Amino acid sequence: MEKLFIYFSLSGNGDYIANYLETKGYEIRKVLKKKQKQGKPGFWTIFFGEMLAGFNHKSKIQDFDLNVEDYDEIAVGSPIWNGRFSCPMNAALSRLNLKDKKLHFIFYSGSGTAPKASQLVNKEYPNARITILKEPKTHHDEIIKIEF
Repeated sequence: MEKLFIYFSLSGNGDYIANYLETKGYEIRKVLKKKQKQGKPGFWTIFFGEMLAGFNHKSKIQDFDLNVEDYDEIAVGSPIWNGRFSCPMNAALSRLNLKDKKLHFIFYSGSGTAPKASQLVNKEYPNARITILKEPKTHHDEIIKIEF
């Protein structure tokens, strides 16, 4: 069974999950913004990102491999911004053909909740699994919530 994890990470939580899933046999693809800043995100970066996410904004992202044909299971990872997918993941999802795939959405959030994002997933991908983690980079025990 071929497995793929496609994700965006601003503060390192997605990277932490990617490292874990790689040990479980997942191929990893990271979504990067066109102008990705390095280091800890500042207040304005977070503020505007969350505001734009509320409007389902799609960030400009770097090109990445869109071919998911050979994968049986695809996990999608996104931080939660304003209760929703991050803007870079909105852009990535709009380009990917996830029809007829076994999907698992993994959200990472400071609050550990993602009701709006979960509603969007249930509407668009009704058979997908959803796991919501509270800052797994800081709360390492959260990672065990990911079921296989």
